[in-house]
Amino acid sequence: MGVKSKAAAAILVLLLFLGSLWLQGGLDYHWDSCLKGYNQVNTPPIPHCQLHQLSNSSGIDGAEGSHLLEGCPGQKFQVSLLLSHLLAAQAYNSDVLLKPYLSSWDELVRFMEALGPMVGLISKEIETKTSIIRQLALLAEENPEAELSDIHSINSEAGTENTLEASQHTSAYHSLHSMISTELSRGLVDFHHQTDSGCRTLLRLHRALLWLKLFLEKLAETPVAGRLRSPSDLCREAYQNTLANHHTWFVRRAAELAFIALPERSFFYKLICVQNQEELSIVLNRVVQAIGEVYDRTQKGLEENGMLDLP
Repeated sequence: MGVKSKAAAAILVLLLFLGSLWLQGGLDYHWDSCLKGYNQVNTPPIPHCQLHQLSNSSGIDGAEGSHLLEGCPGQKFQVSLLLSHLLAAQAYNSDVLLKPYLSSWDELVRFMEALGPMVGLISKEIETKTSIIRQLALLAEENPEAELSDIHSINSEAGTENTLEASQHTSAYHSLHSMISTELSRGLVDFHHQTDSGCRTLLRLHRALLWLKLFLEKLAETPVAGRLRSPSDLCREAYQNTLANHHTWFVRRAAELAFIALPERSFFYKLICVQNQEELSIVLNRVVQAIGEVYDRTQKGLEENGMLDLP
Protein backbone atom coordinates (compact mmCIF):
# COMPACT_ATOMS: atom_id res chain seq x y z
CA MET A 1 0.00 0.00 0.00
CA GLY A 2 1.47 3.34 -1.06
CA VAL A 3 1.89 6.41 1.14
CA LYS A 4 -1.15 8.12 -0.36
CA SER A 5 -3.32 5.07 0.14
CA LYS A 6 -2.25 4.77 3.76
CA ALA A 7 -2.95 8.45 4.33
CA ALA A 8 -6.40 8.12 2.79
CA ALA A 9 -7.16 5.10 4.94
CA ALA A 10 -6.02 6.92 8.07
CA ILE A 11 -8.24 9.89 7.26
CA LEU A 12 -11.20 7.59 6.70
CA VAL A 13 -10.68 5.94 10.09
CA LEU A 14 -10.45 9.32 11.78
CA LEU A 15 -13.65 10.50 10.12
CA LEU A 16 -15.50 7.34 11.12
CA PHE A 17 -14.54 8.05 14.73
CA LEU A 18 -15.55 11.66 14.25
CA GLY A 19 -19.01 10.65 13.11
CA SER A 20 -19.64 8.82 16.39
CA LEU A 21 -17.93 11.31 18.71
CA TRP A 22 -19.00 14.58 17.10
CA LEU A 23 -21.63 15.97 19.46
CA GLN A 24 -20.49 14.52 22.73
CA GLY A 25 -16.69 14.55 22.51
CA GLY A 26 -16.40 10.81 23.05
CA LEU A 27 -18.41 10.67 26.30
CA ASP A 28 -21.77 9.58 24.97
CA TYR A 29 -23.65 6.36 25.58
CA HIS A 30 -24.04 3.75 22.84
CA TRP A 31 -27.76 4.02 22.28
CA ASP A 32 -29.80 1.01 21.31
CA SER A 33 -30.19 0.71 17.56
CA CYS A 34 -33.97 0.62 17.89
CA LEU A 35 -33.92 4.33 18.71
CA LYS A 36 -32.82 4.98 15.15
CA GLY A 37 -35.88 3.29 13.72
CA TYR A 38 -38.32 6.08 14.42
CA ASN A 39 -38.50 8.54 11.55
CA GLN A 40 -40.78 11.50 11.28
CA VAL A 41 -43.12 11.51 8.31
CA ASN A 42 -41.73 13.67 5.54
CA THR A 43 -43.04 17.21 5.58
CA PRO A 44 -45.01 18.08 2.43
CA PRO A 45 -43.70 20.85 0.19
CA ILE A 46 -44.69 24.39 1.15
CA PRO A 47 -47.35 25.95 -1.14
CA HIS A 48 -46.21 28.92 -3.19
CA CYS A 49 -48.46 31.28 -1.20
CA GLN A 50 -46.68 30.28 2.03
CA LEU A 51 -43.30 30.82 0.43
CA HIS A 52 -44.41 34.32 -0.50
CA GLN A 53 -45.46 34.96 3.10
CA LEU A 54 -42.07 33.71 4.30
CA SER A 55 -40.29 36.06 1.93
CA ASN A 56 -42.30 39.03 3.17
CA SER A 57 -41.70 38.15 6.82
CA SER A 58 -38.01 37.83 6.06
CA GLY A 59 -37.66 41.43 5.01
CA ILE A 60 -37.22 40.42 1.35
CA ASP A 61 -39.61 42.41 -0.82
CA GLY A 62 -41.50 41.70 -4.01
CA ALA A 63 -40.66 39.25 -6.76
CA GLU A 64 -37.03 38.97 -5.69
CA GLY A 65 -37.94 37.66 -2.24
CA SER A 66 -40.49 35.22 -3.62
CA HIS A 67 -37.96 33.92 -6.14
CA LEU A 68 -35.19 33.46 -3.57
CA LEU A 69 -37.39 31.40 -1.25
CA GLU A 70 -39.07 29.15 -3.78
CA GLY A 71 -38.36 25.44 -3.81
CA CYS A 72 -35.17 24.36 -5.50
CA PRO A 73 -35.84 21.48 -7.92
CA GLY A 74 -33.58 18.47 -8.14
CA GLN A 75 -32.07 18.49 -4.66
CA LYS A 76 -32.97 17.22 -1.20
CA PHE A 77 -32.07 20.29 0.84
CA GLN A 78 -34.63 23.09 0.62
CA VAL A 79 -33.82 26.37 2.33
CA SER A 80 -37.49 27.37 2.22
CA LEU A 81 -38.42 24.31 4.28
CA LEU A 82 -35.65 25.02 6.76
CA LEU A 83 -36.89 28.56 7.28
CA SER A 84 -40.51 27.48 7.63
CA HIS A 85 -39.63 24.89 10.31
CA LEU A 86 -37.52 27.41 12.24
CA LEU A 87 -40.34 29.93 12.24
CA ALA A 88 -42.89 27.29 13.23
CA ALA A 89 -40.74 26.25 16.21
CA GLN A 90 -41.12 29.68 17.80
CA ALA A 91 -44.09 29.41 20.20
CA TYR A 92 -45.82 32.62 21.29
CA ASN A 93 -44.65 32.31 24.92
CA SER A 94 -40.92 32.20 24.13
CA ASP A 95 -41.04 28.41 24.12
CA VAL A 96 -39.64 26.12 21.41
CA LEU A 97 -41.94 23.54 19.83
CA LEU A 98 -40.00 20.31 19.47
CA LYS A 99 -41.66 18.85 16.39
CA PRO A 100 -40.73 21.74 14.03
CA TYR A 101 -37.41 22.09 15.87
CA LEU A 102 -36.52 18.50 14.97
CA SER A 103 -37.83 19.06 11.43
CA SER A 104 -35.38 21.96 11.20
CA TRP A 105 -32.61 19.52 12.03
CA ASP A 106 -33.85 17.14 9.33
CA GLU A 107 -33.28 19.90 6.80
CA LEU A 108 -29.91 20.86 8.30
CA VAL A 109 -28.85 17.22 8.03
CA ARG A 110 -29.71 17.32 4.32
CA PHE A 111 -27.64 20.49 4.08
CA MET A 112 -24.62 18.78 5.63
CA GLU A 113 -25.02 15.62 3.57
CA ALA A 114 -24.97 17.74 0.41
CA LEU A 115 -21.49 18.96 1.36
CA GLY A 116 -19.96 15.55 0.76
CA PRO A 117 -19.43 12.20 2.50
CA MET A 118 -16.90 13.50 5.02
CA VAL A 119 -19.26 16.12 6.46
CA GLY A 120 -22.12 13.67 5.96
CA LEU A 121 -20.54 11.39 8.57
CA ILE A 122 -21.09 14.15 11.13
CA SER A 123 -24.77 14.37 10.25
CA LYS A 124 -25.32 10.71 11.18
CA GLU A 125 -24.70 11.48 14.84
CA ILE A 126 -27.17 14.35 14.68
CA GLU A 127 -29.78 12.02 13.18
CA THR A 128 -29.23 9.69 16.11
CA LYS A 129 -29.90 12.54 18.53
CA THR A 130 -33.11 13.65 16.84
CA SER A 131 -34.29 10.03 16.72
CA ILE A 132 -33.73 9.71 20.47
CA ILE A 133 -36.00 12.66 21.26
CA ARG A 134 -38.64 11.45 18.83
CA GLN A 135 -38.56 8.00 20.37
CA LEU A 136 -38.92 9.49 23.86
CA ALA A 137 -41.92 11.48 22.65
CA LEU A 138 -43.43 8.37 21.10
CA LEU A 139 -42.95 6.36 24.29
CA ALA A 140 -44.47 9.18 26.35
CA GLU A 141 -47.55 9.24 24.13
CA GLU A 142 -48.05 5.55 24.88
CA ASN A 143 -48.34 6.41 28.59
CA PRO A 144 -50.92 9.24 28.55
CA GLU A 145 -51.87 8.99 32.24
CA ALA A 146 -48.37 9.94 33.36
CA GLU A 147 -48.30 12.72 30.79
CA LEU A 148 -51.58 14.23 31.96
CA SER A 149 -50.26 14.34 35.51
CA ASP A 150 -47.12 16.13 34.34
CA ILE A 151 -49.04 18.59 32.18
CA HIS A 152 -51.35 19.52 35.04
CA SER A 153 -48.28 20.27 37.14
CA ILE A 154 -46.83 22.39 34.32
CA ASN A 155 -50.12 24.27 33.93
CA SER A 156 -50.24 25.18 37.62
CA GLU A 157 -46.70 26.51 37.46
CA ALA A 158 -47.21 28.42 34.21
CA GLY A 159 -50.33 30.28 35.38
CA THR A 160 -53.60 31.09 33.66
CA GLU A 161 -52.08 32.73 30.58
CA ASN A 162 -50.51 29.54 29.26
CA THR A 163 -53.10 27.06 30.55
CA LEU A 164 -55.21 27.07 27.39
CA GLU A 165 -52.36 26.25 25.03
CA ALA A 166 -50.81 23.67 27.36
CA SER A 167 -54.14 21.91 27.85
CA GLN A 168 -54.45 21.49 24.10
CA HIS A 169 -51.19 19.50 23.99
CA THR A 170 -50.89 16.60 26.41
CA SER A 171 -47.53 15.42 25.11
CA ALA A 172 -44.69 15.77 27.59
CA TYR A 173 -42.38 16.36 24.61
CA HIS A 174 -44.53 18.96 22.91
CA SER A 175 -42.08 21.76 23.65
CA LEU A 176 -38.80 22.60 25.32
CA HIS A 177 -40.51 23.81 28.50
CA SER A 178 -42.80 20.80 28.80
CA MET A 179 -39.89 18.40 28.24
CA ILE A 180 -37.73 20.09 30.89
CA SER A 181 -40.57 20.18 33.45
CA THR A 182 -41.59 16.60 32.78
CA GLU A 183 -38.11 15.11 32.89
CA LEU A 184 -37.22 17.02 36.04
CA SER A 185 -40.42 15.86 37.77
CA ARG A 186 -39.72 12.26 36.76
CA GLY A 187 -36.10 12.40 37.90
CA LEU A 188 -34.76 11.64 34.42
CA VAL A 189 -32.13 14.39 34.48
CA ASP A 190 -28.97 13.76 36.46
CA PHE A 191 -26.66 16.74 36.87
CA HIS A 192 -23.66 14.61 37.82
CA HIS A 193 -23.94 11.46 35.70
CA GLN A 194 -25.05 10.65 32.17
CA THR A 195 -28.69 9.73 31.75
CA ASP A 196 -30.79 8.87 28.73
CA SER A 197 -32.76 12.10 28.88
CA GLY A 198 -34.22 14.34 26.21
CA CYS A 199 -32.73 17.40 27.92
CA ARG A 200 -29.18 16.05 27.69
CA THR A 201 -29.72 14.99 24.09
CA LEU A 202 -31.14 18.38 23.13
CA LEU A 203 -28.16 20.11 24.75
CA ARG A 204 -25.86 18.32 22.28
CA LEU A 205 -28.04 19.46 19.38
CA HIS A 206 -28.10 22.96 20.84
CA ARG A 207 -24.31 23.16 20.78
CA ALA A 208 -24.17 21.94 17.19
CA LEU A 209 -26.83 24.50 16.19
CA LEU A 210 -24.56 27.32 17.36
CA TRP A 211 -21.77 25.97 15.16
CA LEU A 212 -24.00 25.92 12.09
CA LYS A 213 -25.46 29.34 12.90
CA LEU A 214 -22.00 30.87 13.09
CA PHE A 215 -20.88 29.11 9.90
CA LEU A 216 -23.90 30.32 7.91
CA GLU A 217 -23.46 33.81 9.36
CA LYS A 218 -19.86 33.91 8.17
CA LEU A 219 -20.84 32.47 4.79
CA ALA A 220 -23.35 35.31 4.37
CA GLU A 221 -20.79 38.04 5.01
CA THR A 222 -19.85 40.28 2.09
CA PRO A 223 -16.47 41.95 2.67
CA VAL A 224 -16.16 45.62 1.81
CA ALA A 225 -12.73 45.02 0.31
CA GLY A 226 -10.76 41.91 -0.49
CA ARG A 227 -11.68 38.39 -1.54
CA LEU A 228 -14.33 36.20 0.02
CA ARG A 229 -12.87 33.63 2.38
CA SER A 230 -13.23 29.94 1.58
CA PRO A 231 -16.12 27.99 3.18
CA SER A 232 -13.54 25.56 4.55
CA ASP A 233 -11.81 28.31 6.54
CA LEU A 234 -15.14 29.75 7.70
CA CYS A 235 -16.46 26.40 8.88
CA ARG A 236 -13.25 25.60 10.74
CA GLU A 237 -13.30 29.01 12.42
CA ALA A 238 -16.94 28.58 13.45
CA TYR A 239 -16.13 25.17 14.87
CA GLN A 240 -13.15 26.45 16.85
CA ASN A 241 -15.37 29.07 18.48
CA THR A 242 -18.16 26.64 19.39
CA LEU A 243 -18.07 22.84 19.38
CA ALA A 244 -14.32 22.59 19.76
CA ASN A 245 -14.74 23.76 23.35
CA HIS A 246 -16.55 20.50 24.14
CA HIS A 247 -14.33 18.09 22.18
CA THR A 248 -11.15 16.19 22.90
CA TRP A 249 -7.93 16.88 21.03
CA PHE A 250 -8.50 13.82 18.83
CA VAL A 251 -11.98 14.90 17.76
CA ARG A 252 -10.80 18.43 17.05
CA ARG A 253 -8.06 17.15 14.74
CA ALA A 254 -10.49 14.85 12.94
CA ALA A 255 -12.90 17.75 12.46
CA GLU A 256 -10.17 19.80 10.83
CA LEU A 257 -9.69 17.03 8.27
CA ALA A 258 -13.42 16.95 7.49
CA PHE A 259 -13.57 20.69 6.86
CA ILE A 260 -10.73 20.56 4.33
CA ALA A 261 -13.06 18.67 2.00
CA LEU A 262 -15.79 21.35 1.99
CA PRO A 263 -16.86 22.53 -1.49
CA GLU A 264 -16.03 25.96 -2.86
CA ARG A 265 -18.40 28.92 -2.47
CA SER A 266 -19.99 28.46 -5.90
CA PHE A 267 -21.40 25.14 -4.70
CA PHE A 268 -23.32 26.95 -1.95
CA TYR A 269 -24.90 29.25 -4.54
CA LYS A 270 -26.36 26.16 -6.21
CA LEU A 271 -27.34 24.55 -2.92
CA ILE A 272 -29.25 27.65 -1.73
CA CYS A 273 -30.52 28.29 -5.28
CA VAL A 274 -29.09 31.80 -5.68
CA GLN A 275 -26.98 33.43 -8.36
CA ASN A 276 -24.37 35.35 -6.41
CA GLN A 277 -23.06 36.40 -3.00
CA GLU A 278 -25.58 39.22 -2.65
CA GLU A 279 -28.53 36.85 -3.00
CA LEU A 280 -26.84 34.30 -0.76
CA SER A 281 -26.44 36.94 1.94
CA ILE A 282 -30.13 37.90 1.76
CA VAL A 283 -31.33 34.33 2.23
CA LEU A 284 -28.76 33.20 4.78
CA ASN A 285 -29.16 36.29 6.93
CA ARG A 286 -32.85 35.49 7.32
CA VAL A 287 -32.07 31.86 8.13
CA VAL A 288 -29.44 32.93 10.65
CA GLN A 289 -31.94 35.29 12.26
CA ALA A 290 -34.46 32.47 12.63
CA ILE A 291 -31.83 30.06 13.97
CA GLY A 292 -30.71 32.74 16.41
CA GLU A 293 -34.22 33.16 17.82
CA VAL A 294 -34.63 29.41 18.34
CA TYR A 295 -31.13 29.15 19.80
CA ASP A 296 -31.69 32.03 22.25
CA ARG A 297 -34.97 30.55 23.49
CA THR A 298 -33.35 27.17 23.99
CA GLN A 299 -30.33 28.71 25.68
CA LYS A 300 -32.58 30.56 28.13
CA GLY A 301 -34.66 27.48 28.94
CA LEU A 302 -31.60 25.32 29.58
CA GLU A 303 -29.77 28.03 31.52
CA GLU A 304 -32.72 28.72 33.81
CA ASN A 305 -32.71 25.07 34.80
CA GLY A 306 -28.93 24.76 35.14
CA MET A 307 -28.64 22.39 32.17
CA LEU A 308 -25.91 23.98 30.07
CA ASP A 309 -23.25 21.60 31.42
CA LEU A 310 -25.09 18.31 31.67
CA PRO A 311 -22.54 15.46 31.55
